[in-house]
Order: sequence, then structure tokens, then C-alpha cells
Amino acid sequence: MTEDTAANLLAEQEAHFLATMDAAQVGIFVVQDRLFKYVNPCFLRLFGFTAEELVDRKGPLDLIIPEQHPFVLDQMQLRAAGVSGHNYELTAVHQDGSTFPVQILGSPSSYGGRPASVGTLLDLSAQKAAERRIRELADFDPLTGLPNRRLLRDRFAQLLAAAERDEGEIALIFLDLDHFKRINDSLGHSVGDDLLCEVSGRLSAAVRRIDTLARLGGDEFIFALPGIHAAAAAEVARRLLDVCVTPFVVGGHELTITPSLGISIYPQDGKDLETLLKNADAAMYRAKEVGRNTFQFYASEMNTATLERLLMESNLRRALNQNEFVLYYQPLVNLQSGLIIGVEALIRWKHPDLGMIMPDRFIHVAEETGLINPIGDWVLCEACRQAQAWCEAGLPPITMAVNVAPVQFRQAGFVAVVAGALATSGLEAGRLELEVTERTVMYEADINLGTLSALHRMGVELSLDDFGTGYSSLAYLKRFPVGKLKIDRSFINDLEVDSDDRAIASTIVSMGRNLRLTVLAEGVENAEQLALLRQMGCDMAQGFHFSRALPADAIAGLLAEQPFLNKEA
Repeated sequence: MTEDTAANLLAEQEAHFLATMDAAQVGIFVVQDRLFKYVNPCFLRLFGFTAEELVDRKGPLDLIIPEQHPFVLDQMQLRAAGVSGHNYELTAVHQDGSTFPVQILGSPSSYGGRPASVGTLLDLSAQKAAERRIRELADFDPLTGLPNRRLLRDRFAQLLAAAERDEGEIALIFLDLDHFKRINDSLGHSVGDDLLCEVSGRLSAAVRRIDTLARLGGDEFIFALPGIHAAAAAEVARRLLDVCVTPFVVGGHELTITPSLGISIYPQDGKDLETLLKNADAAMYRAKEVGRNTFQFYASEMNTATLERLLMESNLRRALNQNEFVLYYQPLVNLQSGLIIGVEALIRWKHPDLGMIMPDRFIHVAEETGLINPIGDWVLCEACRQAQAWCEAGLPPITMAVNVAPVQFRQAGFVAVVAGALATSGLEAGRLELEVTERTVMYEADINLGTLSALHRMGVELSLDDFGTGYSSLAYLKRFPVGKLKIDRSFINDLEVDSDDRAIASTIVSMGRNLRLTVLAEGVENAEQLALLRQMGCDMAQGFHFSRALPADAIAGLLAEQPFLNKEA
């Protein structure tokens, strides 16, 4: 073969190679020393670069997301060492910064007589989109985009495993739209479909991100709510009813649709999805039977309890707005002099229909719903106002003791609320005593110490209520700026007949004296208890033996008369 023939053959082979590379529908590249030495036109089109911008200027690390650089480096080292490659997937970066999935296959080679690697790159965008679509068709409702029964079953299995591990609860709500068939029959299925999409949007916005909302088909929706007990499930159900109140505008029609809901709770109403679904479905039909546009629990006794609670909450909100709360005051008596030197403010609810309601019937609902903060703030302001009014009326200055609920104490800005109540009323800070339970202050004790210290610097007196029933650390007790310990009434009830109660009460009195704290006994109801407390050296007492809680005008009379001077019996 002549030299000209060999040259022509080589040129022909090179042209054939270049034509093949140009026609290839996959990216082809040669890498040496971590730089591209050759890339074909498809590779350039995929990334949006020109050959001049890539060859001898950039390498694979420039075209892959940073998180995958260590893996890519390992692969380049293996190819350079002559190790054959295998298919793997990476996330590539386009010239404009967008990313797309690719599949790489590299093999050891040589370039210019030195080790290199040659590889192919396949754009997986269309394949991944198809896979996502397949998953969507398998797991999601094609109309609303919500999870379908299959995905609900998968997610519920995970929720169930977590609930079994943590001994938690799961609420399942079955929601069915009332008279939805009428809309399909009268306005057509396209309007019905559009309405279902609108409804699903509102329902989705009404629950947490950790909750699952699924569409079973037709107008049936399921909510799986982890960590939700019965009362909280009722709150969610009521919220779902509320979001449907506003009419839906669909296809030029203004449509009002109401839902009926049934609730079942894991584990008491079932321990697997199918049982809970069946029971929630049964509860939903009961909701339709009692009038629709409502919810029912599978456990009938829950319906009564939850209804009472919801009515209580609704009435509490109204009571706050309608000024239905009043304060009564119970005297705090000095056991040495018999003088009333303070009162404890105690809230009462003057219900327009039910009469006077004691706090043990409504405070726990206020705490669970967050209403305790505005109610507690009102108590604080009203107590300070009343104490200042008594002072301005010429009555002996006394201490006004106010109970502070745990949620109220931990709310942001509580110190500012106290300062505002004092400033508005004009009451001296030293005339206000805040009573907090030892459980309250021992929860995150170091954080609460800051709040207690801030109140103490203002001049406010501090008292530990229900002392002896919690888990106070004596080390913290020494650090807390409290001035008074209140012996819990559970140790006073049987003081005259129970030696253990006497020993506990006596110990608390001695400890208080040694720590230079005032000790007050709650729930003193007879002369025997009073005599024993005086023998122990207890400083103060309150209870029915002296007086029940009274309205403000009656307390004014007691302060003027001081009827307990030197009272022995």
C-alpha cells in the first residue's frame, strides 16, 4: 500500500469517525488529566457549551453537582488505572445552572499515548419524567393529585409503626360530601370534577404537612393524622367543616357543599387501616343520620364528651368577650397576729344560663386551647386594679396573690404583661404576689430562673404553690428568688389525724424557716388544724376556717373589721 493510499484511508476513517460522532444521539467524551480532550456535538448540546469552552478548559467536576464530586473523582482514578467502568447515574449541571439526570458509562483508553478514559453520557430526563408519571398514576388520584388508597396504605403503615413504638395515637377522619350526586346529575360531571378539585385544595390547606389527605374515589376523602387524640381530632373536624362554609365558585356557578365526617382513633377503635376505615365510615354515616354537616366519633361516648368540651370552649371565648368572668378573693391570715395581710384572687365564671361555674370545670379547657393566656392576663389586670382600689379607699394595704398557669408563665412577654398590669393600675410591685407551682418552675428550670429573676427585680413577690407535690430540687429552690412556700392542701386535710401529713407539714415549715421563707398552709378548715400549724411555727394560713372566697365588697368589709385578730378557734 502506497503512502498516498494509506493517508487517504486514514483520512477516510477519520471522516467516518467524525461523522459517526456527529450523528450519535448520546454524549461522547474523552477525559485526560481531569480535563475534556474531546466531546461530540450531542454532548455540547446537552450542556449548552461550545467545544472551545469545554475542551482543555473544563472537566467532569465542572459539570456535576458538588455533592457528587468525591464519587466522580474515584471513578476517574479507576479509569486512569485501567479499571473498566459500569453504568451509574449523576446529576449534571447545564451552562445556565439548571440540573438534569444523566447516566454515565466510562472505559479506560489512551489519548496521545497516555492513559485516558472514554465515556458515554445519556440524558435521563425523559425517562425520569416517565417514571415519575408512572408513580403518580400508581400512587396519586389523577383528578385531584391527592394520594390514593395505595399510597394511603403505605403511609399509614409508617404512621402505625411509629405509633406502636411511641405508644401514640392516630386519628382517621372519613369525609363525604353531602348530596354531591345532585351536582353531577344537574350540572354535569365536569362541574363535579372541578368542584372536587376546589374542595381538595381547601381541605389540604386545613391540615398539617405531616398529615395525609387521600381521595378514595368519588366524593370520599380520608385524613390520617398522627399524634392526634380525640379532642384534637374534633378540632380538626370542626376546622374542615368551617372551610366548606364559604360557597365554591365553579364553572360560573356558586355552589354550597357541606361535608359529613366520621372519626376513629387508633388504637381504641382499631389497630389496622381497614378496621379504622370501616369504623370511621360507620361514624360518618351516623353524622349523616343526625343531620349532616357535622362529625361523629365511632365511640359514641366520645361524641358526648367532645361536644361538651367544644361547647365549653365556644362559651369560654364568648365569656371573655362578654366580660362574664369575675374575681373572688380568699383572705390570707397571719397566724401570729390574726390580721388579714393578703388575699388570693380566684376566678369564677358567671354564666348567663348555668350560673356561677367554678374554675375546676373550665381552666383545663382554657389551658388546652390557649385561652388561658388572655384569661390569665385579664385576672392579673383585674386583681391589680382591685388591690389599688382598696388602697385608695383607705383600707389597710395588703398583698394581692394571683395564680399563674404554666402556659401563661411560659408565654413570651409575660414579664411585660405583669409590668403593664402594675403600670395601668398604679399598684406598687411589692403588693403583687405571683403564685407558680413547683412543677411550673422546675420545667426548664434554668430558663424559668431568668423570668423569676426579672420579676423579682421589678419588686414583685413570688410564691411556690402546691409545695410538696412536685419534684423541687433544693439546689434550685435556694437559687429561685421566691419568698413564700404554700403547703399543699393535701397535707392539711387530715393533719389532725395523719402523723405522716403532720411530719411533712412540719418539715416544710422548718425548711422554710431555715431558708428564710414565709410558709403558708392552704385548706385550713378547723381549729385543730390551726392549732397544730401554730405549734409548728407556720406563718400564714388560708381556708374555710377563716373565710370562703368572697366578692370584692365583702372582702372590703373584712379588711375594715379584721375579724380574725387572735382567733384561736
